Amino acid sequence: MQKNYQFETLAVHAGEAPCPVTGALDTPIYQATTFASANSEEMAAIYGEEQPGYMYTRYGNPTLHALEEKIAALEGSEAALVTASGMAAISTAILGYIKAGDHVVASRSLYGAAYHFLDTKLPRMGASTTFVGSLRVADFEKAIQPNTRLIYFESPSNPVLDILDIEGLASLGHAGGIPTMVDNTFASPALQRPLGLGVTTVVHSATKYLCGHGDAMGGAVAGPKEYISLLVHEVIRDFGGVLSPFNAWLILRGIRTLHLRMPAHCANAQNIAEFLSRHPKVERVNYPGLARHPGHELAKRQMKAFGAMISFEVKGGYESGKKVMDRVKIFARAASLGDTRSLIVHSASTSHRAVPRDQRLAMGVTDGLVRLSVGIEAAEDLIADLEQALNY
Repeated sequence: MQKNYQFETLAVHAGEAPCPVTGALDTPIYQATTFASANSEEMAAIYGEEQPGYMYTRYGNPTLHALEEKIAALEGSEAALVTASGMAAISTAILGYIKAGDHVVASRSLYGAAYHFLDTKLPRMGASTTFVGSLRVADFEKAIQPNTRLIYFESPSNPVLDILDIEGLASLGHAGGIPTMVDNTFASPALQRPLGLGVTTVVHSATKYLCGHGDAMGGAVAGPKEYISLLVHEVIRDFGGVLSPFNAWLILRGIRTLHLRMPAHCANAQNIAEFLSRHPKVERVNYPGLARHPGHELAKRQMKAFGAMISFEVKGGYESGKKVMDRVKIFARAASLGDTRSLIVHSASTSHRAVPRDQRLAMGVTDGLVRLSVGIEAAEDLIADLEQALNY
């Protein structure tokens, strides 16, 4: 597939072609664990990677390979690897860079499970993490140690929607010979392409916008070919976080409409954020599409649109936030995001439940923070639902 095609064309066609045997236009689901060889010599050559081929799905599968090629094309990377979940992607990608004795510099505002992995799991492996509470590149630079081997962050961040300077952090990493990694889940490659801003590696929860329909779990890592090859040979095969072929097929199907879904998501989110910012019972709205958001101008420079994730705090704290959640009728009380359906969640009791309260508050995840994943329903209906929910 030519790399100079527009994003929309790549979303539909990259990584996929009619089946050479049957002519099937859709990528087949190779729901097989094991692949047979014609003879012993071919089997030995495939196992030794002396010729292309498949032997066992943990080592590779044609449906997974199609998805990897599509994600690499959309992110503009040399290669990509798909995994069983977003956390499998994050942990696999980090372990590709970090060993005992190494150090990570990470933003403090992170998805709860990612924060927990860096804060509690890496120390068990002999590595450490310094979390930076500021958004300033200079403060990330101050946190770098002689053994720092990775700079890790999210932009926009989950769930407080911080916007970090992707190009600035990438330049910091390049200056020190340190790889940079960004979780691009909230934006998706339809809105933001961090590799083009100098970042080394991108990770995704493909469960979210890439799939888009709330029916398949998966993750993805996109980056340099040599690094992805290392993940394939040294991490994913041994830790086993392999995506199922059926889920890969569902995510392939979802990506074909990514460029159509995201503008609808974003338009709805902008309307809802503006409504919430005017509501007397709402204390604070976190959405980079609002001019008052501290990262608004930076988001305008590094994103095509502002995304569909919003978090806000209702006056009265946790109890008031709970009332809003209990009163909504269209928004589903569900912990994921990126679905065509609108979702609402209380971050302190779900995604950031494992984060100690003092650390959670330092991230901006207050007790009453409510997060919205805005779907593609009619904006008028979603606003009316929130309006009646706030009328308690």
